[in-house]
This record gives sequence, C-alpha cells and structure tokens, in this order.
Amino acid sequence: MNTELDKIIPVLPSQDIKRDIAWYKKHTGFEVLFEDEMYACLKREGLSIHLQWHADTKDDPLIGGSVIKIFVKNIQPIFKEFIGRGTVNEDKLHLNTPWGTHEFGFYDLNKNAIFIVEGISS
Repeated sequence: MNTELDKIIPVLPSQDIKRDIAWYKKHTGFEVLFEDEMYACLKREGLSIHLQWHADTKDDPLIGGSVIKIFVKNIQPIFKEFIGRGTVNEDKLHLNTPWGTHEFGFYDLNKNAIFIVEGISS
C-alpha cells in the first residue's frame, strides 16, 4: 500500500507569537487553534499556518524571507476583504501575469511573504 499525502502546513518564523497572532487575525482572518509562548496554530477554512518563535540570535536565527502561496478560486472577494483589513492597497492585484495567474502579496511582521494566487491557466 502506498502512502497517501494529506497536506502540507507552512511553519513561519516569529519573533513575537502573541503580536503575530493578533496581526494574522486582523490582516488575514486566520483564527487561533492553539498557542503558547513558542508556537501557534492558525486556521482559516481548510488552511493552516503555524508560527514558531525564534530568538533571532546566531544559534536561533529568525531569518525571515519565507514565502508561502495560498491558492484560491475567485480572487476578487478575498482581495477586496484584504483591502478592507488594511493588509494591501488597491494597486497590489496583478491580473493575467505572464505565468498565468491573478495574484497579490504582502509581508507579515517578520518579513515572511504571503501570496494569494488564482491560477488561470489550469
């Protein structure tokens, strides 16, 4: 019997779990499923994002620069929602990209890039 792959969940670095939970709730609509001072699980519909605290030292670097893409169907409603949340400006939606998507992106407070993408060439 073969292994069935179920899902993948990004774990993004965080310098301040409580601060970042509040940011994700306000700016993305993700809600907390679990949290402590070192780790948090956030969920919206069938999607999850985890946050893991890092000290931002030589032995435990924060690094930043992680990138995730959340694929959606019908990007316009969530784009309008994120404008209303103050997450993005109206000029951030890129339609009909050369690689066949509609998409917009933003950074969280730890410089992790989050892109919302609608594939139009599939």
